[in-house]
Amino acid sequence: MPLVIRPECQGDEETIGNLTRQAFATHPHSSHTEHFIVEALRKADALALSLVAEQAGQVLGHIAFSPVTVSNGAPGWLGLGPVSVLPPAQRRGIGRALIKRGLSLLRASGAAGCVLLGEPSFYGRFGFAHTPGLVLPGVPQAFFLALPFGSGTPQGEVAYHAAFSAEG
Repeated sequence: MPLVIRPECQGDEETIGNLTRQAFATHPHSSHTEHFIVEALRKADALALSLVAEQAGQVLGHIAFSPVTVSNGAPGWLGLGPVSVLPPAQRRGIGRALIKRGLSLLRASGAAGCVLLGEPSFYGRFGFAHTPGLVLPGVPQAFFLALPFGSGTPQGEVAYHAAFSAEG
């Protein structure tokens, strides 16, 4: 069966919440609030892009993108995360497919770029890299990565939507 990546639809909310909770249940660097973050972003109408990966009618993965602000005022930047794949479906390329499709749609929409907090060795394969001068306060700089879609990367502090402090 082919993997279908589609926009989140009304009625997917509970499924996305459950799969996100399962995906991060044993993650060593998780605060286990990712499902609350997605829900809070949705309630705030701050999901710039929300995609699901579906196979044989079952939702196996989800990715969220939301606007971020940069202290220098650079417009059009988004944050990737969370990206979630059901544990039995992990390591089958589903997360990679969600990331590629999401980034492609962001580029086509005219976004300036994307940032994330993640593992450089994994996200580097998509073009993300640490950018000196672009920081997320309170996190190790080596794990805050950016991918500009145009010619430049802004400098300054990045702030995610307030939903990222959601705890339930």
